Amino acid sequence: MNKLQELAAPVGRLLIAVIFFMAGFNKVFSYTDTHGYMEAMGVSGGLLPLVILIEVVLGLAVIVGYKTRLAAIGLAGFSLVAAVLFHADFNDQMQMTMFMKNFAIAGGFLLLTAHGAGAYSLDNRTRAAA
Repeated sequence: MNKLQELAAPVGRLLIAVIFFMAGFNKVFSYTDTHGYMEAMGVSGGLLPLVILIEVVLGLAVIVGYKTRLAAIGLAGFSLVAAVLFHADFNDQMQMTMFMKNFAIAGGFLLLTAHGAGAYSLDNRTRAAA
């Protein structure tokens, strides 16, 4: 069971964070469309560089397990805010599903916040070297 736990940590970090890393990276290449979408939803498009930075940097931090607890709490908050701002139309089944997906992801990030990065992380490598 220890080997399973050891491998589950980095795979779990990758699976939960890659969506943010990829989304942020993709926003760079669809900047104008994303800016327009944010504006249409009543959110300032001027926040887009910050959104990209949050998704790419915090996503990558969770993937490699660097400052994982801090990055995870940041992405949990980001997920909840995104759910409320962009997916709170409960008359639309797809938006309700996206809302619940964001809440579930936030829950996963809160578990990472509580339990840390686990095996094969920069957080643990730093601690072992100290």
